[in-house]
Amino acid sequence: MSFPLFHCPGSFSFLDDDPDYLQMLALALPDPWNVRLHTRVDDCLAQLQPESAAWEDDAWAQQQIIDRWRQGATPLVPQVLAYWSSGVRARYALTHACIVDYSMPEMNGLHALAALSDWPGLRVLLTGQADEQIAVEAFNRALIDQFLPKQAPNLAQRLIGVLRHMPSNANTRASQIWRSTLTPVQNAQLRVPSTGRALQQLLDQHGFIEHVVLGDPFGILGRTAAGAVGWLQLEPTFGLEELEQLAETVGTDPATLAEIRAGRQLIDLELGQALGRNTPPRLRPAFSIGQEGSLLGALFMLDAAETPLTASSYGAWLAHQPERAVRS
Repeated sequence: MSFPLFHCPGSFSFLDDDPDYLQMLALALPDPWNVRLHTRVDDCLAQLQPESAAWEDDAWAQQQIIDRWRQGATPLVPQVLAYWSSGVRARYALTHACIVDYSMPEMNGLHALAALSDWPGLRVLLTGQADEQIAVEAFNRALIDQFLPKQAPNLAQRLIGVLRHMPSNANTRASQIWRSTLTPVQNAQLRVPSTGRALQQLLDQHGFIEHVVLGDPFGILGRTAAGAVGWLQLEPTFGLEELEQLAETVGTDPATLAEIRAGRQLIDLELGQALGRNTPPRLRPAFSIGQEGSLLGALFMLDAAETPLTASSYGAWLAHQPERAVRS
């Protein structure tokens, strides 16, 4: 699986007629997840069916960012920061996955998921032993994205792995939108498996729970749950000479230019230009990303005055959500 070029935290819906089983699953899921627990099919569908339009609105908002950049109107970085500031309630509330029990008295899980024809989230079916062949056929017909045996002893861990790493149609579409900002070389570098793994580890290490990959300038804009924003600048080793020349135009001293040329430090000139700064550029230690040795990175945290308000962060939104409780 390639590294996702766009990621935003969202919500998860579970549907099972057994409230005790739902509660057991809810206790095993990570605390920072917004989880909705349904015992009634109609309640779950009423939550998810109207979301298709909201997913479309969000994809359109992302596409407009890129269209404005292509027209030369506004750089990408400030537009992403503005996007993070707006539409918070709608973005984080969108359901990224629906996990449904197959055997329910009102309607079986496949019929429930079939009623979500335009909804682009991840579809996971929980099955009993007697239902496995049905689930295999549904998977082969692309009616579901994954199925898991309901009574498996490690179900919670397997489910968490699926929800963390399997992209939904909505996430795949977002990555396709942002891939259009990359050059063919940038795109190829990000598709190297070791590079993707290293980038994900870096984002996790620094607590970035949402991010966007940009091609101009090349790097990843990431945001923590508390709202802090960092810029993971990416620099191909063949581009160090060009970066050195750019640094020289703003009066960087020879010793620092040598550090940039050697790939020991990176300078955030392009980020500063995108943000319209009138302060001196900053330097940070460079490190190699992945096993190829052809891509360097450096992390620059944005000043608080440059970042969206904390009230628009995922953590602030999550704090106002109701506690996990079975809706019956």
